[in-house]
Amino acid sequence: MARKDNSEVKENQTETHKDKQQSKSQKHKPAAGKTPDEEIEILKSQIALEEQKYNESQDKYLRLSAEFDNYRKRTLKEKSDLLKTAGEDTIIKVLPVLDDFERAMAAMQTSKDIEAVKDGITLIYNKLKETLTQLGIKEIESLNLEFNTDLHEAITKIPAPSEELKGKVVDVVQKGYYLHDKILRFSKVVIGE
Repeated sequence: MARKDNSEVKENQTETHKDKQQSKSQKHKPAAGKTPDEEIEILKSQIALEEQKYNESQDKYLRLSAEFDNYRKRTLKEKSDLLKTAGEDTIIKVLPVLDDFERAMAAMQTSKDIEAVKDGITLIYNKLKETLTQLGIKEIESLNLEFNTDLHEAITKIPAPSEELKGKVVDVVQKGYYLHDKILRFSKVVIGE
């Protein structure tokens, strides 16, 4: 039975091969009423048409490739420029605070009224804090709260001053800050035990 199946497959293959040969020979037969020279001219015009299509496709490809290369270069330049000037808005908002500090330092040299100097420094501090808040910077509340490793960095542990402060932050050595919802800097804290 297997031999019979193999012979059927071979017959099918030969029939398919014959069909292909017939279709090829039909393609190359001259059309009725046309001379071989006319056939050559038709084939030449078809070749010219195909060459034109090929050239148009090649031209489109080259233009698209050049356009993409220009786009890539332009975006790299824009990214580079953006990195150079990324903090420009922040710096512009902080510069007035720097000006206030410089005026305060100059006033400290000649002022004899220490209370006025303290008030001036407090005003500058509040202005800086307000500017940072506008930029999305917010302090991480830590003092007397449960120690949280996602927000705090423990510096040391000390005996808790009271029973309710065990496991809580009893001192903040360095404040931590959020930039919007991302932690900019962890709070460095002392934990009561």
